[in-house]
Amino acid sequence: MAKFDKIAVLAKIGETGMVPVFYHKDAEVAKKVVKACYDGGVRAFEFTNRGDFAHEVFEEVVKFAAKECPELAMGVGSVVDPATAALYIQLGACFVVGPLFNPEISKICNRRLVAYTPGCGSVSEVGAAQETGCDLCKIFPGDVLGPKLVKGLMAPMPWSKLMVTGGVSPDEENLTSWIKAGVYCVGMGSKLFPKDVIAAENWQAITDKCVEALGYIAKARA
Repeated sequence: MAKFDKIAVLAKIGETGMVPVFYHKDAEVAKKVVKACYDGGVRAFEFTNRGDFAHEVFEEVVKFAAKECPELAMGVGSVVDPATAALYIQLGACFVVGPLFNPEISKICNRRLVAYTPGCGSVSEVGAAQETGCDLCKIFPGDVLGPKLVKGLMAPMPWSKLMVTGGVSPDEENLTSWIKAGVYCVGMGSKLFPKDVIAAENWQAITDKCVEALGYIAKARA
């Protein structure tokens, strides 16, 4: 069962404004990355369902996080069908993220009060997702759609909570552009976890980068 319900998860995501997005086939590496992000102030982490037996890695990481990162909401990403969503919810996922919108996933998540954040590429898709109970919608791919889409959408639909993923980088200019456009939070993957840093097992560098990025977000919000 999810450790935190959708209301608690949305509060955590909104408070920090950033959700790291990461996958690794080695559970020990994933644990180290999760802990490094947590030490840097992150309180919601998206583990992507991208490799064979990814759910087995997720299961180990969730159990680790429950002990070592007590305030962390662990979620799953890259989910495109309800069966996969159900599998991860059974393993303790506190939120479900996808690259697309599948209304059948909304039913699975709503039944268990788990937040579902679907990928949307238009104003109409965001509206359709909101109708099925998606409180937080993902603007994806962000680097293709750009901050102008967010700003344009927020004008007639100011109640919208949007997370942008794709092309988000942990530098001040990029993060400021998204926050000023009106996003609720950003999702950040490869730019936050350079391959050389992971290979070198430089976990402190990841912690420092999270602190830096969260600082830019807080500054832009102020």
